[in-house]
Amino acid sequence: MKQDATKTCTMAAVTNTGENLADLSQTRPLLVVFLRHSGCPFCREALAEIAEKRDTIQHAGVGIVLVHMYDDEFAANYFAKYGLDDLPRISDPECEVYREFGLQRGSHRQVAGPRVWWRGMVATIFKRHGVGRMIGDVLQMPGAFIVHHGEIVRSFEYKTSADRPDYGEFATCDLPGAQDS
Repeated sequence: MKQDATKTCTMAAVTNTGENLADLSQTRPLLVVFLRHSGCPFCREALAEIAEKRDTIQHAGVGIVLVHMYDDEFAANYFAKYGLDDLPRISDPECEVYREFGLQRGSHRQVAGPRVWWRGMVATIFKRHGVGRMIGDVLQMPGAFIVHHGEIVRSFEYKTSADRPDYGEFATCDLPGAQDS
């Protein structure tokens, strides 16, 4: 999927370092990951996978930006647990950037249906990601996009809050502008 993301890559999407997505995406493709609430075991699972595959993603010439609903102090501490506190991040408690990227609030079935419960048990108990303090909208759906030169060049469609891509493959597979090593 390739669509114009000029509207989404506005000054409203400014990272903790003061740079916006449009500018950051000019120098290299970006894996932009929209997280759910802070207690979500799937977000903890996603952060653990991003931390595990970070070197592969960045070695391929792809940057990583995290979008979250928390204040920046909480986010820095939360992401530090995964060694990701140095990544650019966007605090969006009102979910404005989420909406600009087309991410909506999920139905109860999308965030708490049978499939979600099963995956939640796996992520929480078997993979030991647990559940934490819930900061943010519990119905907000997650998202994953590749943004390059101010355009969304790839997106992952979440049907439930339990879905997720293989972040390493998603960020590097046949990506224009990414560097092979």
